[in-house]
Amino acid sequence: MPEYGYFLSTEEFGPAELLEQARMAEQAGFQALWISDHFHPWNAAQGQSPFVWSVIGALAEAVSLPVQTAVTCPTVRMHPAVVAQAAATSAVMTDGRFRLGVGTGEALNEHILGDPWPPVHVRLEMLEEAVQVMRNLFTGEEVSHHGTHYTVENARLYTVPDEPVPIDISGFGPKATALAARVGDGFVTMAPDETLVSHYRKGGGGGKPVSGGLKVCYGLDREAATRRARELWGNQLLPGEAGQILPTPRHFEQLGPLVTDEMAASSFTCGADVDEHVGALTAYADAGFDRVYVSQIGPDQRGFFDFYRTKVLPQIQDAAPASPTT
Repeated sequence: MPEYGYFLSTEEFGPAELLEQARMAEQAGFQALWISDHFHPWNAAQGQSPFVWSVIGALAEAVSLPVQTAVTCPTVRMHPAVVAQAAATSAVMTDGRFRLGVGTGEALNEHILGDPWPPVHVRLEMLEEAVQVMRNLFTGEEVSHHGTHYTVENARLYTVPDEPVPIDISGFGPKATALAARVGDGFVTMAPDETLVSHYRKGGGGGKPVSGGLKVCYGLDREAATRRARELWGNQLLPGEAGQILPTPRHFEQLGPLVTDEMAASSFTCGADVDEHVGALTAYADAGFDRVYVSQIGPDQRGFFDFYRTKVLPQIQDAAPASPTT
């Protein structure tokens, strides 16, 4: 049975709201937290972008749940040595309950310093080298590195956890999945794609954890919930490489008319049908995921947590296979 967690959206909520959601998630029975790492929201309707590392520091005091970034890009906007320091401090503050999720990122967040936005094969090279740099720094030893993309000289992290921070790698296609299998401590992806999980396992992922996330929009009015999902998160339904190459929220808004309510209804679980929410979560279990993180779209957070605490999570737990007797 997978572990079920809650996905905190820094694009949609400010710091105080995220902390309150984390508390409600723990009270509702969720077992872990994901948190996104963005400089910009995807569109103005989402409207937030707090600095994730500050929020993680507050989460360490607010809840006892494990926390993972989903995901950080340690390649362009922030040098991997700086990300390593942030991750190590987060792990110390959470008593080792922190995992670093990393990916190749999007121009939306990474182009802000005026650096070129590289093609995907270069971004994968940069990510692999960044993981090497961060792992070396997590040892607490002095590190000097002169690589293809990064230089580090006489750097040492003095505040490090007892065990190195696990680094999970995000992938949505075969090349990134192969990289995750080769060098990651785990794999992060979004769709309940059994084929992708199989490629990861066979490529070297073995028994390492596979984590996935989904967004739902709980609400008593299904049509209103569907509209809300489209208005706030229609960017997820844009075709091709738009999500990686568009540079500003304004550009995503310009493509918003391409996404219809029908597309949102077929892509997001909306409304208050318990079986539909349970089915959306168990699809990940059926595909071989070890951890599943769900995020509620929109302002009805308390209604969502009450719904999951009383109806959805108990049904998933009841459906789990019984433990063998001894």
